[in-house]
Amino acid sequence: MNRLKGKVALISGGARGQGAAEARLFVGEGAKVVVGDVLDDQAKALADEINKAAGTRVIAAIHLDVTRANDWRGAVETCEREFGGLDILVNNAGIARGGGVEDTTEEDWDAVININQKGVWLGMKAAIPAMRRRGGGSIVNISSIYGLIGSAGMAAYHSSKGAVRLLTKSAAVQYALEKIRVNSIHPGVILTPMTDVVPAGGLQPVIDMAPMKRAAQPEEVGWAVLFLASDEASFITGAELAVDGGYTAV
Repeated sequence: MNRLKGKVALISGGARGQGAAEARLFVGEGAKVVVGDVLDDQAKALADEINKAAGTRVIAAIHLDVTRANDWRGAVETCEREFGGLDILVNNAGIARGGGVEDTTEEDWDAVININQKGVWLGMKAAIPAMRRRGGGSIVNISSIYGLIGSAGMAAYHSSKGAVRLLTKSAAVQYALEKIRVNSIHPGVILTPMTDVVPAGGLQPVIDMAPMKRAAQPEEVGWAVLFLASDEASFITGAELAVDGGYTAV
């Protein structure tokens, strides 16, 4: 119950799905949490639910558009003002768009790259000075199995998630001596609202390709995020952890 006791975490895309699961797990392990999202009502409802269950203020919800540096600065300021600092950043926000190289529109390309890639960079850029003030920290960037391997279609998504993988390693090397660890997680098929947009039957062939032959619940990614965020992972940085039922092992 105390794996994150005394820690303060900022989770982007925290209103629902994986981000919400991470917020619940983090609070359950003793952390204070700020969830940021553009889904303001859902983020507030999550915070109200968790605070009510805890009987005290352990989580705050803020508006966070991850493509805007000012929003990130405000999010970090909220962590420091409300809870005294920032120890953990989970770059969880992301979107997906279909389309291969030739049939991806410029609009879709820019939207995916801005949120999935630029948003991660802006988040780290804003969070690292606050972590430095705390003497260290842990950053967990959510990539994808498609940041490790390719498939037909989704060219922008693949590009963004591959970039997150190597940006993670670059930052891990740069900040290791400052005790700021940076790792990436690569989920497979996770049952979240993002998968709800996939046409009926579209997920099953991907699920069947994984040795475990099933999709995962958001909490199954959340436990991996929790481990990397905690001091239990104190000698782990620059790593990539696939949470995919063995999909990328085939």
